[in-house]
Amino acid sequence: MTNPSVPHTLDRLAATIAARKGADPESSWTAKLLAKGPEKCAEKFGEEAIEAIIEAVKGDRAKLASEAADVLYHLLVMLAARDVPLADVLAELDRRDGTSGIVEKAARG
Repeated sequence: MTNPSVPHTLDRLAATIAARKGADPESSWTAKLLAKGPEKCAEKFGEEAIEAIIEAVKGDRAKLASEAADVLYHLLVMLAARDVPLADVLAELDRRDGTSGIVEKAARG
């Protein structure tokens, strides 16, 4: 069990990404991505997701873990590009907690 007073890895990463939002694009990869705009951030997220899918199909666990880390990073960058805090995503997951995926999908319809 994690200590609730210690920020989770994703919380720390989201905070780092937020801090880089106004940084010089020449000083930070994150700042460079964000400076290219939300569309480029979304494109990069999609590329990383495809790479993760490829590794999942191949069955290489270590490479999949590495690509999944890239996906999470780029997801957080994409969210930051559109000013969607990680807390909003986590709140949505909490809202869905205990609800069948089948029921949840039907409710969207």
